[in-house]
Amino acid sequence: MALTSRAVLVALAGLVPVALLPAPLTVLVWALVVVVLCGVDVALAASPRELAVARRLPTSVRLSGTVDAVLTLRNAGRRTARAVVRDAWPPSTLPGGDDPAGVRTPRHRVDVPPGELRRVTTRLVPTRRGDAVADRVTVRTLGPLGVAGRQASLDVPGRLRVLPEFASRRHLPSRLARLRELDGRAAVQVRGAGTEFDSLREYVDGDDVRSIDWRATARRREVVVRTWRPERDRHVMLVVDTSRTSAARVLDGTRLEASVEAALLLGVLAAHAGDRVELLAYDRRVRARAADSHSSRVLPALAEALAGVQPALVETDWPGLVGQVRSRLSRRALVVLLTSLDPASVEQGLLDVVGGLTRRHQVVLASVADPELEQLRASRRTVDEVFDAAAAERTSLERAAVGMRLRQRGVEVVEATPDELAPRLADTYLALKAAGRL
Repeated sequence: MALTSRAVLVALAGLVPVALLPAPLTVLVWALVVVVLCGVDVALAASPRELAVARRLPTSVRLSGTVDAVLTLRNAGRRTARAVVRDAWPPSTLPGGDDPAGVRTPRHRVDVPPGELRRVTTRLVPTRRGDAVADRVTVRTLGPLGVAGRQASLDVPGRLRVLPEFASRRHLPSRLARLRELDGRAAVQVRGAGTEFDSLREYVDGDDVRSIDWRATARRREVVVRTWRPERDRHVMLVVDTSRTSAARVLDGTRLEASVEAALLLGVLAAHAGDRVELLAYDRRVRARAADSHSSRVLPALAEALAGVQPALVETDWPGLVGQVRSRLSRRALVVLLTSLDPASVEQGLLDVVGGLTRRHQVVLASVADPELEQLRASRRTVDEVFDAAAAERTSLERAAVGMRLRQRGVEVVEATPDELAPRLADTYLALKAAGRL
């Protein structure tokens, strides 16, 4: 039996006439009246278990998007169900325990006549990537007086896949324009390791004589040069580090969130360039993997794979990661490591094994820079701020030294703030492609 706020009002109102009775009978009569009224209301209330509840919701939604979960209630009983329906999604099991589904309207009042259907809509605005899971719907049916009723929790399972937001999509049009320019007008005259034959054209003053095609010149009886363009159908391997360093917060999000955005932008851009894109999320084991050769399916595949990836509080197994990459690549490729430029992590693991990648592949390391570090370095008004500035300066020097050592081993290092990492990495990809280094 479930009591309502109206039951409290009825009980208080019953004190007035009951107070006229002799003192020994006052409490007894008052309690008897309240119990009888509540019992009658419960007896006349429809059974919540006679309501058949079904859930309908989309399979997925992007982070910060809006989606409606629709509950359909069918009354199989003989009484009108005056119900209060609560569609409350359980909190996350991850640290913080927040509501991943972002339920905005969990409670609904609805009357369902016998044999009829009613629908109620729960608005969801997801707050984090991953799977938001619903298990039960609580239904409370009230009697005609509205002072008491019946309540039951019904199993109505549901699952909503929350995909990455892909906020870096706004940088895609400008990079695609540069890619089209690169494909259409950036033919080079000297063949490089990452170029393929484009076309023949007439020689003009200033052309490199090494580009002259002597056979074509003899056939046409005019000097002809060969042009080359960046090779298509290259292999791009995106490696997202999900170890403890990815859990560090920078501004409003974690390093992992910035890495996910950068991976999505570069993956879509590379797919439009005709390259084959593959994703690997790894710390000490494979957390996610995706690969698709068709450009239109690359984004859904990457988003689906990255949706459930969360930081793991373990150290990265760099030899294992390199082994995974080498086992997946049979020829020269672009390997993008989305990880932290943390000196301890790099010096104790990555530096020892990165040579195994750079000898055969073009390697780019993309890392999130903390803008608060620059603020600490610049502020020196008090003694405490001077000490903070010294610590920040030392950290910056250590990161710069680690970056230098990686560059000496043939690694391209990209370090930028969370908002700038994705476009900076895309620009690096375009520059490497234009230079024929992929």
